[in-house]
Amino acid sequence: MKATAIIPARYGSTRFPGKPLAMINGLPMIQHVYQQVAKATMVDRVIVATDDVRIVAVVEGFGGDVMLTRGDHPTGTDRLAEVAKKIDAGLIVNVQGDEPLIDPRMIDQVIAPLIKNREIHMGTLASKIDQIDDFHNPNVVKVVKDQAGFALYFSRAPIPWPRDLSTDQLTKALPQLGLLRHIGLYVYRRELLLNYPSWPKTPLENLENLEQLRALERGIKLYVAETEFSCHGVDTPADLERVSSLMSVENQ
Repeated sequence: MKATAIIPARYGSTRFPGKPLAMINGLPMIQHVYQQVAKATMVDRVIVATDDVRIVAVVEGFGGDVMLTRGDHPTGTDRLAEVAKKIDAGLIVNVQGDEPLIDPRMIDQVIAPLIKNREIHMGTLASKIDQIDDFHNPNVVKVVKDQAGFALYFSRAPIPWPRDLSTDQLTKALPQLGLLRHIGLYVYRRELLLNYPSWPKTPLENLENLEQLRALERGIKLYVAETEFSCHGVDTPADLERVSSLMSVENQ
């Protein structure tokens, strides 16, 4: 079984309007993302899901697969579900449209557990936290998982808390503690994804403003694969400049 990767791409970003079409080293960001995702060995189709005809035109212009969706979806998952209804795919991967440097191996890493184990219905990705500032940063989402690899909880708070370590001890020991940063890359079995938007928001989801808690609060077992690769998302024009510089260095 292979997967279909869907890249939700909104034009009307609050912090960075028109972000998917922002140029990086001569190409629109959405093209960089699309080309990286297409390199994943476990993906047999890549689709951009957008609510804007300008993005449709650009994706079609570079030969990509794109679907125009409704404009009133509250989340990218809802947009994903609309596309999933129209295609025949057992596994659907949600790839953020603002990750032009995403490593294709990360996509394979998140898909592989669902191919190996049909009892897993939803999966995501995490990487080790090695900076103390990230551990305390509420914008860096943390995840803890059980011994079988399934998520126990996601939080903006620093979890799990090393109670017996001083600040200095924690800073020095951090790389060895195995604390995890959540990466917003998801894979769903199609049936689960089609039901997801109909589930009402849950108390913890509202409290932390983390959509994945909706699945946990409903008892969905969410598998967390680990990756050694890093993400470089683009949320602001400053991020765009940083990613552009990284790409220039990689291409030298």
